[in-house]
Amino acid sequence: MSFANPDFLFLLLLIPPTVFWRFKKNKVRRGALKYSNISLVKNAAKLSGRHRFRHTGFFLRLATLSILIFCFARPQSSFTEEEILTEGVDIVLALDTSSSMLAEDFKPNNRLQAAKNVAADFIQGRRNDRIGMVVFAAQSYTQCPLTLDYGVLLNFLEKVESGIIEDGTAVGMAIANAANRLRDSKAKSKILILLTDGQNNRGQLDPLTAAKVADAFGIKIYTIGVGKQGNALYPVDDPIFGKRYVQMPVKIDEATLREIAQITDGKYYRATDTNSLTKIFEEVDQLEKTKIEVKKFTRHGELFTSFLFIALILTLSEVLLMNTKLRRIP
Repeated sequence: MSFANPDFLFLLLLIPPTVFWRFKKNKVRRGALKYSNISLVKNAAKLSGRHRFRHTGFFLRLATLSILIFCFARPQSSFTEEEILTEGVDIVLALDTSSSMLAEDFKPNNRLQAAKNVAADFIQGRRNDRIGMVVFAAQSYTQCPLTLDYGVLLNFLEKVESGIIEDGTAVGMAIANAANRLRDSKAKSKILILLTDGQNNRGQLDPLTAAKVADAFGIKIYTIGVGKQGNALYPVDDPIFGKRYVQMPVKIDEATLREIAQITDGKYYRATDTNSLTKIFEEVDQLEKTKIEVKKFTRHGELFTSFLFIALILTLSEVLLMNTKLRRIP
């Protein structure tokens, strides 16, 4: 509750002095008539008991006055509404699920698990943006279409594993698949985050041609090459000795990934560990922030009419009581 004219409330400070003056005046009041014996009058007062309510009219009048002052201050109820104007960003995450993503150079996880963890944090940090996901190896598939339901998207992300698609690296097909998801988008920005650790060796479309198609649709591509410099430990399932690790060279086609980003006015990143991968996603998050404009509207509703009704009831009660039960003879 708020008041349109709060200065009137200062008049309430006059109420305590009025009460004080009333009772002080009653103490010094003397009778106008003198009787030789007032015992009969005293007994009549005790029998009726009305003398105990002799101040009721005064307090009713005082309550009415207080409420009228309250009404002059114009109490109001306030309702605040917000209108959120947002220019959303549509984002597709393209994750490489080839067997090389199982290399364990992103301790304590392999590359794929580290990418999933960082991507999950990225998704949870977005607001009002549609996000989809594409997975690829020898072929490319849509794991989740563009959605605002981040819970569903995170469930799909958790289910991503290496081996669900035939092994290989079809970067061009991944870009084409993501571009197909984004081409009809009406969002302010259309973003593809492509994460891979290898070279394009499968698919019917080469990466640079796919990048030009994406650029024609206004899609910006951020490419991320994952893998430390030099060699990395890869797990190998040996039928005789079981699981073992072998050192294999890290081969990322950085030149092609840079050119893909350049064609679409994006940026290329190299992630060599989990910390650097996290910083990359944080930078992309800052570069592609959604613009949100909040407009607030406040509506006021007048409440004084209800208090006026109460004041009227009190006034009628005073008039009724003072002319019936509490009537005084001058």
